[in-house]
This record gives sequence, C-alpha cells and structure tokens, in this order.
Amino acid sequence: MAWTHKQIKAAVCIGFLVCGGIIAIITRSARILTFYPALVNLFFLVLFGHTLFAGPSMVYRLATLKDKSIAISPYRKKIAAYCRNVTLVWCCFFIVNGSIALMSVFGDSYRFWALYNGCIAYILMGLLFSGEYIVRKVVQKNMKGDFIPLTQVKLNSRDMDSIVCYEGRYTDGVFKRWRDFAEDCTKMRHFLLSQNVDKWILNCEDCYYFYVTFASLLQCRKEILLTANITPEFIKEIRLPGIGFLTDQKAPDSTDIAAIIEQPSMGTEEFPPIVASETKIHMYTSGSTGHPKAVLQRMKEFELDNAFIMSKWGDDFYKRIVCSCVNQHHIYGLLFSVVLPFAAGVPFRRNRITVPAEFKSLTDTSYMIIAVPAFLKRTVEDETESFGLKSPVIFTSGGVLTPDVAKKTDQIMGFWPIEVYGSTETSGIAYRQSKNGLEWTPFDNAEISQNADGCLIIRSPYISDPAGFETADLVEIFPDGRFLLKGRSDSIVKIEEKRISVTEVENRLNQNPYVKDSCVIAMADRRQYLAAAVVLSPAGVEKFAGADKFDINQYFRNYLAGFFEAVVLPRKWRYLDAIPQNAMGKRKKDDIKALFEKKIEDIHGISFEIKEQEENKVVVAFVAPENCDFYDGHFPEKKFLPAVAQFHIAVKVAEQYFKVEIPLVETKRIKFSHPIQPDTPMLLTITNDGDKLQFTYNDEAGREHSRGTFLAKERQ
Repeated sequence: MAWTHKQIKAAVCIGFLVCGGIIAIITRSARILTFYPALVNLFFLVLFGHTLFAGPSMVYRLATLKDKSIAISPYRKKIAAYCRNVTLVWCCFFIVNGSIALMSVFGDSYRFWALYNGCIAYILMGLLFSGEYIVRKVVQKNMKGDFIPLTQVKLNSRDMDSIVCYEGRYTDGVFKRWRDFAEDCTKMRHFLLSQNVDKWILNCEDCYYFYVTFASLLQCRKEILLTANITPEFIKEIRLPGIGFLTDQKAPDSTDIAAIIEQPSMGTEEFPPIVASETKIHMYTSGSTGHPKAVLQRMKEFELDNAFIMSKWGDDFYKRIVCSCVNQHHIYGLLFSVVLPFAAGVPFRRNRITVPAEFKSLTDTSYMIIAVPAFLKRTVEDETESFGLKSPVIFTSGGVLTPDVAKKTDQIMGFWPIEVYGSTETSGIAYRQSKNGLEWTPFDNAEISQNADGCLIIRSPYISDPAGFETADLVEIFPDGRFLLKGRSDSIVKIEEKRISVTEVENRLNQNPYVKDSCVIAMADRRQYLAAAVVLSPAGVEKFAGADKFDINQYFRNYLAGFFEAVVLPRKWRYLDAIPQNAMGKRKKDDIKALFEKKIEDIHGISFEIKEQEENKVVVAFVAPENCDFYDGHFPEKKFLPAVAQFHIAVKVAEQYFKVEIPLVETKRIKFSHPIQPDTPMLLTITNDGDKLQFTYNDEAGREHSRGTFLAKERQ
C-alpha cells in the first residue's frame, strides 16, 4: 500500500528522534540527550505547521476525533477557523519553547536546562491549555446564540421582538414575533394537556400555525401523524380510536387550530424540554408505489440534517429570509421551510407560494427560495425576461430537475438551483448543481455503497438503523465518491422475457421534439406490457392536429422501434395535457395506471366505464345516446339498438380488453330477449374461456336483453 505525504513526513520525524536515541545509546553521550526537548518541539512544529497549509488544522483533527458532531455542526466553518488559530498559536509556542530549549543546551549550567525543560516548559504548556479553554468557552457561547434547534430552545433563547415569520413580502412588515410564538405555544399546550389524547394527526396550511402546533405537540410529548392528505377516506384509514385530528382546514370531526391560537393571550410559560431521541413523528409518503405509508422519524435525525445544511450553506441562509412553495407536511418542506429557519433565527414566510407569478414580486430583499422541480418548471418555462430578484439562493428537491430547466431558472430567477437528493426514509443524501455536471456529491457525513443489484445503500447520522437504508435507486459510483443516478430498480420490468427500463423508454420519448413529457408504466393483463402517457409539445400538437389516434400511436411506435425491440414497445397510449403529479412534483402512478385500466376506447360515440375486471372477465357500463351512429337508418319511428350493433360493441370491447381477434365467421348462439332503447344505462359482461367468449347485455335492474357466444384467437 502506497504511503501518503503526511505519513512519510511523520515517519521521517519519528525516525529522526529514534535515530538520535540510538546514537546516544551507542556513544553513551548524555550531551546528545539534551537536544531531545528541542527536537520534540521541532517535531510538533512540523506536525502542526504542516496542517496549516494542507488542512484541516491539527487542533481541528484532534477535536473531531473526540466529538464527531463537529463535522456536521452548523458552526463547522467557525470552529475550523478557530481551530486553525489555535494551531497557529501552538506553532508559535513550539518555536519559542524549542528555541529556549536549544539555547539551554549550549548554556553553562545543566541546572537551567533541567529547570526549564523539566518544569517551566510544562507550566507554560499548562497555562496555554488553560487560557485556550477559557477562550474556547467564550467562543462556544457566542456561537450558540445563532443556531438553536427546537429541542434546545428556551423562552429566553431569542429576544421577544425578534421576527419568527412574515406575510406577503418581507418589507410589508406583517410579522409574527418571538413573543407571539411563546404566547401561542402556551395556549396550544394548555389545550393539548386538557385532552386525554396521546397521538394527533396534524395538517395545517398556515406555516406559522403549523409550527406552533408542531412544537407544542413535541413539548407535550405527543406523537405526531403528519400528512398532507386529509381526504375523508384517508383520514378514516389512519385515524384509529384514541387519535385526535388538528387542522386549520374544514374537515369533519377535527379540532380547529386557528380557533385555539386566536384565543386571548394567556401570557408566556417556559418551554417544556423536548428529548430529541424520544420524539415520534410519523410522516406519510407515497414512496415509489403511490400507496401511502407511514415512516417513523425523530427530531434527533432532523436536527442533525439541519445542522449539516447550515454547516455548508449557513452563510447563505443568514444573509437571506426564507420563502417556500413546498408543502411542510413532507420531509423536505418541513426541514427546509420551517424547522431549519426557525432554528437559525431566520424569518420564514407564513404562507407558501402557490402561484409562480408571486416570485416576480419578491424584489424587495434577498430571499432563500425552497422549491420543487415541477414548480420551477412551471415558473420559468414561458418567461423571457428576468424577474430581477436580489441575489437569491434556490434549493430544490423531490424530483429530477433537468439541466435545461435549471439553466432557464438561472436566466429568469438569477440562480442555478442547488438540488438535494434524499427521501423521507433517509433525509438528505447528496447535492449537486447541474451546471457543474450531473454527478451527485454525498453529504460529508454520508457513507454510500451498492448492493448486488447496483442499488444505493446509504448510512448516515440521519438514519437510526446502523445497517443503513437500502434504496431502489440504481447508481454508478465513481472513485472520488460522487455518483450518478441510473434510474430505479423497480423501473426494470420483463416483457416477453426481455428486461427493459421504463425510465429509458421515457427518456427516449422525451428526446422526441413532439413530446413535452411522458410517463411509461408496466401493465399486466394476461401478460405484462408497457403503456405510455404522453404530453405533446407545441410542435407535436401542431403536427398531429386532426390526426387519428391510431396514426399518432403508430408514429411513436415507429420512433421507438429505432431504439427497442418490437416486443417491448408500448401497447397502450394516452395523450394528456399534463402528467398527474402530487404537491411535491412526484408522479401519481396510480392515477396514470387508472387511465389504462379504467377505460375502453369510445366506439362510435359510446363511452365505457369498467365496473368489474378480472383476468377472464370484464363488466362495462355504457349508455347508447339517441344521436349515436348505430341508430341512423334503423327503426326510425321507434329506435332500438340493432343486433349487429350489439354484436359489434361486444366484439370491440373484447378485442380491447382481452387483446384478441374476433373473426366474424366464427359467431355462435346469438339470442335477443328485449330491445335496448336509446339512453338506457346498460351493463355488458364478457367472459373469456380460452378461444370462446360469451357476452350478456343487462339493464341496471338486472333484466337480460341479449346474450351470445363467439370464437376468438389471440392477437398476434
């Protein structure tokens, strides 16, 4: 193994001292031993002095050996600067002390040599240690005045007039101050302690109300169920007996946060202590599947995350005030939009930015903007002139920010966004600015590796499990520790025994000039296949204006055939105005899947809705309106749905759902019992028994109108 320059220099110094000792033993000369104090000072001077140029300083290295948290402290830069100064002081001491030790060797009296090197030098070192300790405590006290995590905050931690949050633009002067926060927390704690409830669902759109309630729940040692979704069915699913519900929105059987906080003042009380490691915060996330799941988190990991962010970008935060367009019920929005600015004493905006045009008004001061890629894209895509923002800094997370959108954001808003990569389970993992390349740089306190499938494994202080967290993100890790995201393992599917990445198919579609966005998902009926939802670009809308859907499908199939085998090309296509996304810009895979599962193509103006579906059975509801093509020329005085039309509808529905071909010459046993009149709600049931399919038409009352059987073969 090759030695580093530092190891070589240390070895030379140690070897020099050892050689001196060996020479003294061989020559039996006490004179040589008298040089030892001077040589020891020289050794430490070289050791300490070298780190002043190579960095980090020796004192900083020794400090981080004892206290690992320094490396992720929000004051890391200040600590590093202080440690460098202390290292410099020690270097000066070694020069002075070594010089005196050397002069004592050449003096006439061994008594002075023994007195200085055996006593005075150690007293001077002790005084230096003591003086540095006193100075260090003063410096630490000054540092703690800036960043105060919620779990360490006290009533007197801030000046009563200091600003916690603001409304609108900062210079509008509409503030909530520390006094307001303390009084409102007192009111909320009194309410919580009056309730015999240990778990509370928390949803609050007002960021100030939200954080007052969030802090009060933790101060009262309550468990928090944090969710952005308060639809009745979802709340019913997670609200077990004994769980309360706090919100500022109109929701049944809930407690109104605003009504509690807007009560008359009760004065202020000291904040109860919060034990960071004992807090329980359940965050509901859709993850990669679209199905909500609860992830248990603690303030301990949250505050470690915030401390690292401040250690790296603290100067940027302290020079700005925070505004956000990110929902605070998600981990990224929670940490960056409210928890971090509160701890740093930086005012945050009370209401999220919901309309991109609001950014144009933020020209009164310098803002730290917390955003998601989807919102940035909507903000800048149709803009041509700069907003004129004053030296903003923009963070983004929750999805992929393409380099072209990042570049446009820089042109319009004046800053190339810093992207943060992470998840609810892991918190922050890495960061990048794509103008410097697409590679991600891990956080300094993060350890990354890969599993056998090439997926990222992350270990960091933000993950309580010492084994770390295994993601589904495929990565390529470079020798310098940076990495590239290569898609997700759950995006790899098998189509006819062919492995294909749906992310790769999406990327190919998005490269087409007629495509603005796309989402490809794996579907499964009798076998697995791909389905593609596509948003056409303006050029695509113009090109395909008036074209049949079949022709558009065929164009994109032919285009993809240049990159993929025919067997894996998407078999179903939908053309949308936009890909469904949640508030964080993540795609709603369930909604996209439903576009393909819940719809049968219109047949001559008749729309169908799938009511029941199984592998070998489907039930669809439809209404044949009076102006339907099927009624033209048939029974003009009293219209009925013709038998041939009923047969045609059954054939087309079966072909679409079961992916079969129905040769007309193979029809059997057609029976008609009652006529189907216009505008009558009907249910069509089709069962697939291998090469034989049966259909039945019933009305909503269950009366059978017709039935039949026909033979089919799989579509090739």
